[in-house]
Amino acid sequence: MRRIMGRVGLLLFLGIFLGAGTPTAHAVTPDAVTVSAIVDGKKVGPDDELVLDPGTSTRIEVTVHNGTDTVRHIKTVRLTGTALALTFFSYDTTVPFDVPAKQSVTRAFVLDLGQLGTQATGLLPTDIEVLDVNREVLATVGTTGDVRGSLWSVYGVFGIAVFALTVLAWAAALWGLARRKLPANRWQRAMQFLPAGVGTGLVAVISLSVLRVVAPSPAAEIPFLLGSAAAALLLGYLTPHPSQDDPPPFDPEATQRITRPLPGGAG
Repeated sequence: MRRIMGRVGLLLFLGIFLGAGTPTAHAVTPDAVTVSAIVDGKKVGPDDELVLDPGTSTRIEVTVHNGTDTVRHIKTVRLTGTALALTFFSYDTTVPFDVPAKQSVTRAFVLDLGQLGTQATGLLPTDIEVLDVNREVLATVGTTGDVRGSLWSVYGVFGIAVFALTVLAWAAALWGLARRKLPANRWQRAMQFLPAGVGTGLVAVISLSVLRVVAPSPAAEIPFLLGSAAAALLLGYLTPHPSQDDPPPFDPEATQRITRPLPGGAG
């Protein structure tokens, strides 16, 4: 069981690390399609925070600039929120319009976020995307969404589940250490602590997000994940050998019978 948890922890760590370490690059070139957005009268940008309140309707205004030499047919505007390479909310709104070559077109619509409270809460990376008729993303503008949802939303419950699994992982590793049931090999012992370390990093990232301290991003995720995983591996590596302090086993054949001479020299 502990071996399986170690492998799962390693795969989880690699998956999160690769997902967090490869952020989407939004390269802007003069002949590309770009988008800008204004939400409830406030401009959306990478350095801004977008308040998303499920109790109110949100007015979104997008301006698409077509820098290419062909007409672009826009069909959908999408609002998404992601964390740890997972999408926790996504809203698609059909807003069909054409953008002629070398021109810009602005469209506005009202988005109902009534279900957002059950999907996420806290700070999450948020994107506004425009899609063509083939549902391919033409342009994206990213920002930080401040979601005023419930702790019992999907994202909140996800964090609680990660916390519970992390507690179980630490309990299993420490229980094996207390009972001296860990493998004799140091690296194998270190791998027993890896799931607990990865879980600790995930709990830290999600907690800071839910508490609205910092949104999950590669800059925030990687240090926590690498640091906690390295600390757990080092702790497991430095744990004492399971049989290091055990007394030597009793060997009946190694004992010898000692004969004492009787008084008077009798045998």
